[in-house]
Amino acid sequence: MALMITDDCINCDVCEPECPNDAIFMGLEIYEINPAKCTECVGHFDAPQCRQVCPVDCIPLNPAFIETSAELLLKYQQLSATVAAVTEINAEKVKP
Repeated sequence: MALMITDDCINCDVCEPECPNDAIFMGLEIYEINPAKCTECVGHFDAPQCRQVCPVDCIPLNPAFIETSAELLLKYQQLSATVAAVTEINAEKVKP
């Protein structure tokens, strides 16, 4: 499952920099999580880092995005491949 941020969010800014997939962003009123990028830190850490640092415990599982551990790992691998490809393309643009 992807995670979500509830209305209990106090906009303390500690979760956003902890996300290794850049899935957390500032929404209209509170932080939000892009479920397409959230892997619950699978592939990076043993536990979701945003949940570890949240002082108000407002980051539950998102029941609208049910995923197995295998599916989360596959999503991590796909996101990593995309980042690697973009990095390679950008490196080629910089070469003289």
